[in-house]
This record gives sequence, structure tokens and C-alpha cells, in this order.
Amino acid sequence: MTMQTLALYNLKGGVGKTAAAVNMACLAAASGLHTLLFDLDAQGAASWYLEAEETAAKARKLIDGSTPVGRLVQPTAFERLSLIPADFSFRSLDVLMKKADRPRQVLSRLLKPFSEQYQLVVLDCPPTISHLAEAIFEASDLILVPVVPTHLSVRALEQLREYFRSKNLDETKLKPFYSMVDRRRHLHNELLDHPPPAMAGACRTSIPYSSMVERMGEYRAPLATYAPGLHVANLAYDALWKEAQRSLKRLQQPD
Repeated sequence: MTMQTLALYNLKGGVGKTAAAVNMACLAAASGLHTLLFDLDAQGAASWYLEAEETAAKARKLIDGSTPVGRLVQPTAFERLSLIPADFSFRSLDVLMKKADRPRQVLSRLLKPFSEQYQLVVLDCPPTISHLAEAIFEASDLILVPVVPTHLSVRALEQLREYFRSKNLDETKLKPFYSMVDRRRHLHNELLDHPPPAMAGACRTSIPYSSMVERMGEYRAPLATYAPGLHVANLAYDALWKEAQRSLKRLQQPD
């Protein structure tokens, strides 16, 4: 199996993106894949969840090649899962990529050396439309888009689709899924039962709103390490990972 890249992305924050990225990366590693989680968000939430060590990585040195990206990789407490932690300087990645040669290809070039060691790269992405975002779109085989079932969150997905079309990007890479679903809310039920056109091709799995997911910050660990195996959120993340894995396998099949 050649290395594939899975991005968790939304131009809107607060939609459960980082929780999904961390849980999906851990589930991928548990399934037997050598997995690398690359935390591209300067806030570093995924790195914090996985108790990353302090790093001297700086965005400028990463982009100009003076710091080889392989030096930034750290092991985690989980077998087959490695991490490239974020640094606050990553807030400058967009500006630095804009100045680089072929900006859309920068991230693909950074990831290429990992193809001999890893089968999957999971990208936790900052909530922005930028040169960095375009590099993420180019480098990714599949882009999972968490969408809270509200009109504002659906509008953000519509804007993302419009952006892909305006830039002639490959919209087939986008695969939205409902996140932080609260079945006690009428609007959530309405949008789940009658999905808008922007949710075309969405994952069948939705991630429920759960205090157990929020407690990832308390335990600084993925859900599966502290929640019962049959907990509804655990089951949902597992089902979402399996959907993503099937999509990645289909993309890898020759035409």
C-alpha cells in the first residue's frame, strides 16, 4: 500500500476537526497502518492532546529546507503512530508558502520523503482559506469536512465547494460528515433527515455531541483510551474511520 494523505479540514472553527483528526489517526494506527499525524494548526491542539514535546521547529526553516521535516517527527504513546507537532510560527506558513516556488506543491514536497516509512498521513488543518489550504488540498487524497448541523456550518461547506470550483480544484476529494450532532435539537434532526445539496456524497456516519469527546482535554488522549469501547462516540469514530479507509482504498484502485 502506497502512502496516502487524509486531511481534516473546515474553513470554520469549532466543528470538532481536531478531535476527529486525533481519533482517526489513532484508529488508523490501531488498524495496523504506520501513521503520521501532522499538526498544521498553529494553535497546536492535536499536539497538546498527544502530549508532544517542545520543538524548535520554525515555519521559515521548514519551508526553505534548512530544517529537514523528518527531524520534527516524534513518537507517541501509541504503537505505529508518530507526530509532527505544531509550532506557533506555523501561523506564518501561508505567507511563506506564497513566496515559495510552486506554492500548491510545497506540502506535497514536504510529505514525499515519508512515503517509504508511513502508509497514512493525517493532516490537522487550520480553519482558513489560504495558500496553505491550497497546498493541503493538493497534497490530500481525501479531505474529510466536519459540519455541525446548523445553517452557518452548512454555509461554510458551500463556500468551500464554491472555492474549489473557482480554483479548478478536485472537488471529488471533499467528503463532508456531520459532527457534534445533538439529536435533542430540532434543527440538527431536520438537517440530518433532509440533508442540503452541499452534503452530497457525505459520509453515512455522523459524530454525536458528547461530553466524553470534550474530556479528551482532561485525559490528553484519544477517546478509545478512556471511554468504554461501546460508547456511542467511540463507535461513531470507528465507523467514520472505516468509511474513510474504504474511500482511500477506492481512490487507490487503478481505473
